[in-house]
Amino acid sequence: MTTHQTLPADATPAEAPSQRAERGGLFSNEDWWAVWIGLAVIVVAWGLFSSGHSIKWLAVAPAKWSSLAQTGADFSHHLPNYAALFVVLAGLFSISIVALRQRIAHFLPAFFILFVASGVIFTLGAWTGAAKYNLEPPLVALAVGLVISNVFRLPEWFAAGLRVEFYVKVGIVLLGATLPFTLIAWAGPVAVAQAGIVSLVTFSVIFFTARAFPLDPRFAAVLGVGGAVCGVSAAIAVAGAVRAKREQASVAITLVVVWAIVTLFVLPFAARELGLSTGVAGAWIGTSEFADAAGIAAAQAYGDLAKQAAGAIAGAPDASVQAFTLMKVVGRDIWIGIWAFVLAVIATTRWDRTSDGVKSKADAREIWARFPKFVIGFLIASALVTWIASHYSLADYRKIVTPEFVAPITALRVWAFTLCFLSIGLTTRLRSLSATGVKPFLAFTVGVAVNIAIGYVLSAHVFAPYWNSLGQGT
Repeated sequence: MTTHQTLPADATPAEAPSQRAERGGLFSNEDWWAVWIGLAVIVVAWGLFSSGHSIKWLAVAPAKWSSLAQTGADFSHHLPNYAALFVVLAGLFSISIVALRQRIAHFLPAFFILFVASGVIFTLGAWTGAAKYNLEPPLVALAVGLVISNVFRLPEWFAAGLRVEFYVKVGIVLLGATLPFTLIAWAGPVAVAQAGIVSLVTFSVIFFTARAFPLDPRFAAVLGVGGAVCGVSAAIAVAGAVRAKREQASVAITLVVVWAIVTLFVLPFAARELGLSTGVAGAWIGTSEFADAAGIAAAQAYGDLAKQAAGAIAGAPDASVQAFTLMKVVGRDIWIGIWAFVLAVIATTRWDRTSDGVKSKADAREIWARFPKFVIGFLIASALVTWIASHYSLADYRKIVTPEFVAPITALRVWAFTLCFLSIGLTTRLRSLSATGVKPFLAFTVGVAVNIAIGYVLSAHVFAPYWNSLGQGT
């Protein structure tokens, strides 16, 4: 990824200035600080929830609006909330930056601008017509950032606020709070099995196709995980785990977003032409979409089609979103930690070589050093919410825990991912991506084709009875 910061040509995400501190301490690198920030938010939210309160006041998000007057009134009403959220986020990030022995003089003004821009983009996503035009905040943030970065020259000091990896790591820890392990049981063995098949097959196809060209194994791994799991989040996590180059992570992120947008339009249309039920269509979208935001938009779009079709499409309209959630948000996203750990081990024991070309000796300390620590935060967050969810039935979890505890954390996660995607756009030079050639695109596209095909077969044929049952309310 090309940035305005001065970095070595072969710098990797894990070699960025924020992560050159000593590896041993629990407060010595960005990964651990992402864990502490994410878990601090979750613990505070849990404490308030257990006492009958909520962090909803702080985790402010724009309300749905259809006119500028409405959104203006909503912003004026919640201005103290936005101010408090900025102070809290800026304070948390500033503490970590000081602890990492970096200057905050440039970070704070840059973060303020980034926060305001993210708020505007978030508000645009709350427009009632946003779903029609697929204006999901993270995707819009990426597009806006790319336009600005490739048209204008940003000042050097502004780069201090564009902490792509930091924002997404915090977002992934917060993601853990929305994915309790009990959801896996609630999802059922079918959803877990289908997600596992898709993750393994898609990764293998992309990885071995990329290696056949041949591309560097680290690059192939980042491409493979980007298509097999959670798109941008997984690509960044694995790029750090295997020590991939920045431009390789950028290419993977770009391909994920491009194909996420393409499938956003193609999958609902194809499902309609094939006459799929809402449950089956949602499962297919969850199996074949590469980004949560785009996938939810596609699933909602198919649910809206079901409403308009007045019975021509079988199943309840919300079954498409439910099936998508089980497949993508529960089934596939949990593979982030699995792939990060497995590939960190493989990279250390098989791909790393010394300066004279000799394969490096396997070292448990090196594996631990490069393992993404924020994945530990993800698991701890998931375990905590699993314990909380164990006291509720699925129905009560949705009625009580979700709106008061999980939903505010989800809003903060969207803020983190919007900050991340905007920073990605603002640090990416499109012309630098062309240097990698067409081979990464071809390898990823082969994976897309296989992913869509196997997703259709599993959703519409192998496991069709299960997905159809969602649409029938059973």
